Amino acid sequence: EVQLVESGGGLVQAGGSLRLSCAASGFPFDDYAIGWFRQAPGKEREGISCISSSDGGTNYADSVKGRFTISSDYAKNTIYLQMNNLKPEDTAVYYCAAGRTYATAPRAYDLWGQGTQVTVSS
Repeated sequence: EVQLVESGGGLVQAGGSLRLSCAASGFPFDDYAIGWFRQAPGKEREGISCISSSDGGTNYADSVKGRFTISSDYAKNTIYLQMNNLKPEDTAVYYCAAGRTYATAPRAYDLWGQGTQVTVSS
């Protein structure tokens, strides 16, 4: 079965940290770019980071640059998102997705996980 499964979300105080994991199965994970996205209530889904499987290149949205770090462990078919110095405005459902194109736009991605909730209290 082709799937992506996110984990690691939760409730954290402002200034705290969380590490999200995205575990892939059922497809050649290392042939795909992986992106992290988030969606807050009433807002559009936002691309926040992505990583290229071909050269390890990474990209970050301005809103998370310097605070979030994306990394990969292809031996474990897992991509991580380390989130530091979290802010209340980071509260959202976080999704990972796989696509053939290294891009930040959600429409570039074909395979999506179910999402994990991140809540940051002030």
